[in-house]
Amino acid sequence: MKLYTFFRSSASYRVRIALNLKGLPYEPMPVHLRRGGGEHLAPAYVAKNPQALLPALEDDGRILTQSLAIIEYLEERHPEPPLLPKEPADRALVRSMALAVACEVHPIQNLRVLNYLKSELKVSDDAAIAWARHWIALGLAALEEMIAAGPRRGEFCFGDAPTLADICLVPQLVNARRFGSDLSGYRNLLRIEAACVKVPAFVKAAPENQPDAEP
Repeated sequence: MKLYTFFRSSASYRVRIALNLKGLPYEPMPVHLRRGGGEHLAPAYVAKNPQALLPALEDDGRILTQSLAIIEYLEERHPEPPLLPKEPADRALVRSMALAVACEVHPIQNLRVLNYLKSELKVSDDAAIAWARHWIALGLAALEEMIAAGPRRGEFCFGDAPTLADICLVPQLVNARRFGSDLSGYRNLLRIEAACVKVPAFVKAAPENQPDAEP
């Protein structure tokens, strides 16, 4: 498998964690989001992923896109260890936690959205950062409450093993710190993050541990 990735891309980070948790070897194919105006916009990459987004996974001659779709594919092809619970209602809950990040928080503070705010709408850098912090805070506060009210309180978002929810949570907390968000009020999220970063699969996937990492 080949993973088209960028060390700082939180969506790529999710897939790296999933691959590592399942013990699946892959070849990282770095695609820089800033160099030369963005290597993800080059025709060669757009031919692989018409959305010009990261990540993309090449497996058995097929290109798969969208991080959660890729992770669900890995879950179906390689079900052990599972990243979703067995019961349908529990699976839906874990997916809802993951989607709270992947659909409601991350896209609104993504690089292309912030670039549009600044270049087309003439929003200042400070205002763009305030925009990102606002949506991060809304999403993380909701996720904090979802976990607190969850039926399976444990070491991770759901129970005592990492799931799709943790895979989405950890990269988002890294992003939140990059924007200077105040995370002090998210006791459950920080507790879960502390458990995750002790797991080798999460450590190996971290941005600073990627071959294309930059200061």
